[in-house]
Amino acid sequence: MIRAAVLGASGYGGGELLRLLSAHPEADVVLAASRTYADRPWTAAFPGLAEEGGLRFRAEATAADCLGCDIVFLARDNGVAMREAPALLDAGCKVIDLSADFRFRDVAEYNRYYPGPHTAPDLARSAVYGLPELHRSEIVDARLVGNPGCYTTTSILALSPLMDLHRRDPLIDIGSVIIDAKSGLSGVGRSRFTLANHFPEANENVRAYNIAGSHRHTPEIEQELSALAGQPIAISFSPHVVPMTRGILATCYATLTRTVDENELMDAYRAYYEGAPFVVVTEDLPGTKQTLGTNAVHMSLRIDPRVRRVLIVACLDNLGKGMAGQAVQNMNIMCGLPETTGLTRSAPWP
Repeated sequence: MIRAAVLGASGYGGGELLRLLSAHPEADVVLAASRTYADRPWTAAFPGLAEEGGLRFRAEATAADCLGCDIVFLARDNGVAMREAPALLDAGCKVIDLSADFRFRDVAEYNRYYPGPHTAPDLARSAVYGLPELHRSEIVDARLVGNPGCYTTTSILALSPLMDLHRRDPLIDIGSVIIDAKSGLSGVGRSRFTLANHFPEANENVRAYNIAGSHRHTPEIEQELSALAGQPIAISFSPHVVPMTRGILATCYATLTRTVDENELMDAYRAYYEGAPFVVVTEDLPGTKQTLGTNAVHMSLRIDPRVRRVLIVACLDNLGKGMAGQAVQNMNIMCGLPETTGLTRSAPWP
């Protein structure tokens, strides 16, 4: 049985982790920490976990408290994990960080978009980017994983096959990539009590934010796509908030430099993700409800020959494959379990 700790457990990502881990057949949560809900039961923060009985949050947890844990999930704010991870690793724990602290190979990029300076650059360079569809073989032996977030997971998975094909046989204008993405409100986080996130402001409203290269997920997407394409890539990334609770949908565009058959490109996508149990390439354009509460990402594509452009549409649950579900998938791989363990539930419909 995997002994797991969740630090920073009262936010949406931590809550979804507790939900998934409490039903996981090979995991046991032995410690959950939350300053906000210290000494209170899990149900105070997440009533949906009522069946879990007497488990309670601790206010704090040190590396000494986590001795004997196989996996520690850090669901803290950006800038915290870089301070906590070294001691946890020294204590013999494997660490999965849900913040951005260990997603960048070059900490200079982290320092450009997040409050810095990064205090553990050596760990950042040795950490594995926790996107199993791209880095499964590295995750197997990893001690520290930087778990990607929702926008990045959706966008990178939507474009990875295209970048791989382009590297071997150039077919797109590499500078033409545009990502137009929409997120549900839970992607903002549980503690972001800004006016824009109040129900009267957010309901029946769609708004763009942090566009024109200013969103902090932009360099993360560029990092992974550049590695796949074998050359530097700069993208235009435009995120939006839509009035739903959970879900991400990204429509990705690239200009073709030659004629490409749509069916052949669809077959190439299916071949690329053969053996990836959570990626579903569909004929029909997907919608977020298809992935609600799951660890799946659904995607499809179309070619518009009038403007020589390929469009890829992908969606996922931002708290599932976009956060906590992916963290559990990484845990499974790190601990030698089938990566689907505890993650096979399907979406409710309707």
